Amino acid sequence: MKTSKTNSFSELIKDLQTNLHDNLDLISSFANKSPSSLFKKLNELALLTGSRHGVRLQMHFPDPQKIQDVESFGTENIGIVVDSLRKKFPVPREDIKRKAFELLGADIRAQDAYMYEGKEGIRILKENGTIEILPGSILIWCKLDERVKDFGDWLMQHVYYPPAADIFS
Repeated sequence: MKTSKTNSFSELIKDLQTNLHDNLDLISSFANKSPSSLFKKLNELALLTGSRHGVRLQMHFPDPQKIQDVESFGTENIGIVVDSLRKKFPVPREDIKRKAFELLGADIRAQDAYMYEGKEGIRILKENGTIEILPGSILIWCKLDERVKDFGDWLMQHVYYPPAADIFS
C-alpha cells in the first residue's frame, strides 16, 4: 500500500466516499448485524483511507439513527487527525477565521475554542452544523458541501501542511 501525504481535503473525502461505495455490499452485511459492528467496519474503512493520505480519518455518528443512513456515509460527521500533538496553529487564528468567512459565507460565526493548557482552537458555527478546527485536526459536524470542501482544502494547504510562503498569496 502506497502512503502519500496529501494536502487536498477534497481528494481525501472523494477517496473515502469511493472506498465506502466500493464496499457497499460489505457495509450492508454489517448493517444487518448490529450498529456497533457497522460502526467498527465503517471506521476500519475510514482508517484505511486515511492511512493512504497520511492522516487518521474517522467517521462519527452523534445521532445514533444516522448509522442506518447509508447515503450520508462519508458526507458528514468526519474527523481528520493530522498531528495529535500539535497545540498551536502555524498561522494566526484571525487569518483562519477570516478565510472561513470568505469561503463559508458571512452567515457563519467563528469563535475561539479549546483555549486551555496552551492549546488553540476555533469553532465555526454554521446554520446546519459546526466545524471544529484544532492545530492538528478538524472535526466536521455538518454536511460536506462545496464551500466546506474549499475551506477544508485551504486548511490542509495552509494550516495542516503549510507552505513557507505567505498564506494569502
